[in-house]
Amino acid sequence: MNVLEAIRARRAIRAYSSRVVDEETVRALLNAAVQAPSAINEQLWIFAVVQDVRQLARWSERAKRLLLEQAAADPKARRYNPRLVDPQFNVFYDASTLVVIGSRERGQYTDADCWLAAENLMLAACDAGLGSCPIGLSVPLLNQPDIKEELRFPSFAAVVAPIIVGYPSAPAAAVPRAAAQILSWSKAASEQRRE
Repeated sequence: MNVLEAIRARRAIRAYSSRVVDEETVRALLNAAVQAPSAINEQLWIFAVVQDVRQLARWSERAKRLLLEQAAADPKARRYNPRLVDPQFNVFYDASTLVVIGSRERGQYTDADCWLAAENLMLAACDAGLGSCPIGLSVPLLNQPDIKEELRFPSFAAVVAPIIVGYPSAPAAAVPRAAAQILSWSKAASEQRRE
């Protein structure tokens, strides 16, 4: 699969089989992640891998409770309430693997660096026949001090991009994308005359 094929084929997968992604494959995904651009080449990203579905299920329940508490003060977050009160809903969609991407310190560009690494990881997962999905709903929980300690993240570090990875239990439908909305396109005067 070439890069453009992976970009077009990648989907946010929310249904996984119980098959666990092997360590060699996870390491290959992490190696792809660290090939991402990094502002001033600081490469401040750090990673944790969780492959314990019981631990993820516990974290899911706690994340749901935390999000429901926050939803009281955040009208936008209330739209998730029906899912968050559903005992069957797992924030991590029962995936076998969670890759937590964070930054050793917070800076002006560290979040962007982490998300660039996440995109590389998700494209590499697609190329390997795996599904992936960013789990933004888990960020508040994963940044709790006790959870960061479980992840072995330093207290001053920040979880930025949690990505689930696994074997899809069913193919995902293509999601239509709108064409790029180009608000401006400046050209040199000599280029404009040629058109």
